[in-house]
Amino acid sequence: MHLLDILQNSLTAKATKISIHVGALPSQDLLYLTVTDNGSGMEAELLRRVFDPFVTTRKTRPVGLGLPLLKEAAKRSGGDLIIESVKGRGTKLKATFGLSHIDRPPLGDIADTVVMVVTAHPDLDLAVCFSNQTASRELQLAEIRKHLGDIPLNHAEVLNWIKDYLTDSLKAIFGGVLDEVNC
Repeated sequence: MHLLDILQNSLTAKATKISIHVGALPSQDLLYLTVTDNGSGMEAELLRRVFDPFVTTRKTRPVGLGLPLLKEAAKRSGGDLIIESVKGRGTKLKATFGLSHIDRPPLGDIADTVVMVVTAHPDLDLAVCFSNQTASRELQLAEIRKHLGDIPLNHAEVLNWIKDYLTDSLKAIFGGVLDEVNC
């Protein structure tokens, strides 16, 4: 849910290019999530206050709990959340978690989250990378789009392929690592 919230923030900020990187460094007992976008970015004042639950750019209600809850989840597991943003250039968020910490939240269903975003935003330039200390797997929608020609990314068969690729990649990169620690 945290990843979906971050992606929604990026899309609300009119990002056309988003990069997601989920990595594990078992030797450092570290799991991290980095999301970078080319959206509108934040003013310095908003960036200073972004973890205050009563600060939001949303007009529908005056509460923004996504980032404060993610920061708390990261801190609870021995990690942190850092956000860098430049108005007009985009935002980079990096959440770190203690890999073996009992309070580390589970990864969740990243493949379904990505498929949901691609379904609603088939023109988005999205890249997803999973890595550990010895291997990595990446999915770049711009590259897939080149091979598909006129077939949209939100075509059912393409979405199924994306989900299967991401699921297989998660198992290949994190299967052994996450099986050995508290999930």
